[in-house]
Amino acid sequence: LIRVLLEYVEKKVKDKTGRFARCVFCCCRCCLFCLEKFLKFLNRNAYIITAIYGSGFFTSARRAFQIIISNPIRLLVIDKVCDFLIFLGKLCITAGIGILAFFFFTHRIAQAENYVPELHYYLIPLLLIIIGTYVITKCFFSVYSMAVDTIMICALEDLRMQEKNKNHQTMMSKNLQKVFRVKKDN
Repeated sequence: LIRVLLEYVEKKVKDKTGRFARCVFCCCRCCLFCLEKFLKFLNRNAYIITAIYGSGFFTSARRAFQIIISNPIRLLVIDKVCDFLIFLGKLCITAGIGILAFFFFTHRIAQAENYVPELHYYLIPLLLIIIGTYVITKCFFSVYSMAVDTIMICALEDLRMQEKNKNHQTMMSKNLQKVFRVKKDN
């Protein structure tokens, strides 16, 4: 709402302002964009903490913020690597289905020869299939992304519990311990 209001004010005074005012509007727009992205990230992690502990949203948001602040590099690296791999997954699936649909519509798949409709222009159905595939993979991978974030938050909470209590035995798998470089004392 604040960004929309800022855009409205900027549009109304666009012709009457100088370079400095445009620079201020640009800086405000950038700051609000960064704030919005951070709040979405915090909101997502707060919902994960709410699901883990069953606490209220604001308590969970505070705990999520503490986790983010205490492990910024780990969180950033793992989150961005996972986001990149998920993007590659979306891209590969969409490209694969697009190529398969192209071969289907151009009669290059012998087994499907009887099922191919006679089309004069196959570009529109091909584009619709590619767009539909991307939307569906985005939905499926958003669930997968939430699961990855949940595992990451659980692992960070497990590490925090081990720091507080040295007798606490970590519950994460051995592969996840290798990712977080957890050393066994026993």
